[in-house]
Amino acid sequence: MKKILALTLALLLCFSALACAKTTETSTPASAAETVSDAPAAADKTYTIGICQLVQHPALDMATQGFMDAISAELGDKVTFLNQNASGDPASCAVICGQFVSEEVDLILANATPALSAAASATNTIPVLGTSVTNYGEALTLTLAADNSTGINVSGTSDYVSAELQAALVPEMFPEAKTVGLLYCSGEANSVFQAEELTAAFTALGLEVQSFTFADSNDVAAVTKSACDAVDVIFIPTDNTAASCAEAINNVAINAKTPIVAGEESLCKGCGTVTLTLSYYELGKATGKMALDILAGADVSTMPVQEAAGIQKMYNASICNTLGLTVPDGYVAIAD
Repeated sequence: MKKILALTLALLLCFSALACAKTTETSTPASAAETVSDAPAAADKTYTIGICQLVQHPALDMATQGFMDAISAELGDKVTFLNQNASGDPASCAVICGQFVSEEVDLILANATPALSAAASATNTIPVLGTSVTNYGEALTLTLAADNSTGINVSGTSDYVSAELQAALVPEMFPEAKTVGLLYCSGEANSVFQAEELTAAFTALGLEVQSFTFADSNDVAAVTKSACDAVDVIFIPTDNTAASCAEAINNVAINAKTPIVAGEESLCKGCGTVTLTLSYYELGKATGKMALDILAGADVSTMPVQEAAGIQKMYNASICNTLGLTVPDGYVAIAD
């Protein structure tokens, strides 16, 4: 009897051990399966970025290329760019950004001030990054925080260069000049802001300042002719309309033998003598790195707007030679 009881107890212990082993065996693969299925989901995540560029010209083109290169270097084929150009029309920027919102893109790059204004108006949830924008407060009609963040779904990089430093190019290059004409598009808030700052900077240097504004590309040549007739030197800030009409401006200014100081390199290459400029490609790359942080989870509303770095004095050898100008030391020739 004792033997039977002992055998029964032994069998019960075996069945209990097998049941525990079976439970452990089934629960472990279930947990592993969850881990395996989650990993590919994260690794295979893809992104769509909408790019709204105001107009095609070298500075903005370089900024867009730098942006895409920085992101592609990190994400490769996991990112798709929807690259749209508004052909200089702010209304088209609004249409393009509206399409991006409808397509639920992960992020919008707004290249130039009108594009930024349109993107910010189109969405308050999708992260928006600007580039080639001089003043974010003017573009967004808000006051930036002390750390240069916007507090909304917008940040980016600025191409702002001190008005005092830019204005100083005129007496350095043209010490006999007494009058300066500011030539820019009245429809670009970016340019209006710069003109106000430059007027104060030139006045502080003892130069007389006059403004010559055009509404669009149709009256650029006529307004340029008026400026050439009235002043010793023309200064053009970073103005997208002027940049897209650089050849027309140059034709008038060269015939009048009126030198132009430009706000950035590509504009100077088209119609200027000297400039204090930055690399728009590097500006775009910096914006791309901000985008990578946002796609990784950073809050765009707390990201400070980044200012330009690597500012350099440059000159247009061809135009300077045509006008018989001697360039001071410290300037680098713009590549042909």
